[in-house]
Amino acid sequence: MKKRNWLKSWPHFLLWFHVIGVVGFYLFMWLRTTPDKQERVRKQPLQPQEPAQPINHPMVSIIVPARNEEGNIRRCVESLLEQDYDDYEVVVVDDGSTDETSHILDELTASHPHSNRLYVLRLRDQLPEGWAGKPHALQKGTQEARGEWLLFTDADTWHAPAALPTAVAQATNEHIDLLSFGTQQELPSFWNKVSMPLAYIGITMQYPPRKINDPLSPIALANGQYILIRRVVYDVLGGYARPELRNTLLDDRDLAQLVKRSGFRLRMVDGRDLVHVYMYRGLRDIWLGWRKNVFLGSRGGIAFTLLQLAGLPMVSIVPFLLPLMLWMNRLTRKPLAGRQNGEGRITPAELGAATLLELVPLLAYKRWVDKELDIPWYYAFTFPLAGVLFEGILAQSTWRVLSGRGVDWRGRQYYNADPKII
Repeated sequence: MKKRNWLKSWPHFLLWFHVIGVVGFYLFMWLRTTPDKQERVRKQPLQPQEPAQPINHPMVSIIVPARNEEGNIRRCVESLLEQDYDDYEVVVVDDGSTDETSHILDELTASHPHSNRLYVLRLRDQLPEGWAGKPHALQKGTQEARGEWLLFTDADTWHAPAALPTAVAQATNEHIDLLSFGTQQELPSFWNKVSMPLAYIGITMQYPPRKINDPLSPIALANGQYILIRRVVYDVLGGYARPELRNTLLDDRDLAQLVKRSGFRLRMVDGRDLVHVYMYRGLRDIWLGWRKNVFLGSRGGIAFTLLQLAGLPMVSIVPFLLPLMLWMNRLTRKPLAGRQNGEGRITPAELGAATLLELVPLLAYKRWVDKELDIPWYYAFTFPLAGVLFEGILAQSTWRVLSGRGVDWRGRQYYNADPKII
């Protein structure tokens, strides 16, 4: 009787091809995204006993764009007005808010003990043609700023008192031109905890920290929640007034790329003990927030986006289906694949081995990411749900941008070929 080579059996081939792909992917992610000991930044204590500060204290202008941020703006501005730093100002750009943001800012201006540091710039005119909202607000803020350094931060952030002196000290002592902090994500809700790890994986896969901080690598990224940049560098480059930056929805990444490409020193470090952020409240905000930039932020263009759409279910959903298939096989006692006579049949033992090989590296890497984000261990088993969520977000983001329907954010439309479509 002629022996049958198992490699000629397509069920076996597909199963083990998938196993090799999943194991290889998570090994690749581990090597690519986890920093070496030399690259792992030291975390600064929340209130260091002797905060390192430069000999000279250059003036810093903190610029906060705010549009309909009534749930965040008070906490943000109060934390900024209480920095352990001598010479700074806070410029809040109220970008046509229609909620209670303006009223809250008026209260802070009237009652906060350090309100002399606070200046509120109110934008009432319609957004100029060719500009996106945040770059326009930041540019307007820089025009009012007086500092030697500019700090761009978001209205949904909270800053420890040591954040500013620590950032200025590091940037000054290490001769950094643009310093950006990775921030502590506040994830109180179920959907926050489900979605953020996969978002983190996607970002670090395309923008690994070691490459960002390597001056020889073209990869550049900054976190728009905390960007400290020398004023002279910003002005020399033209800042957000440059035509290619005016309408970007990726203002942080594009500014970082410009800085690095122009030969200035860029560094992104771990600032989780110093700056917290509460990005999205609820599933709808998560969907809309990531939809606006998940396609535009892809480094590989359309081809890589299609690869992500095909690969995301393979590495986040299918591995969790294998134990389900094994359980169903034990219930039904029918062949998993192949012919009834046993030819090409995947045995339960073989499927069990494949399940173990896929889930061990997946869950180990997911657990590492969850620990980085302070998420409980059992959320590792929500990974398939996150895969389904981001598959939908990425597909819709891609379709809306390529079809000209555009994406919406804060009541404004971007990349819209037909202004009548809202």
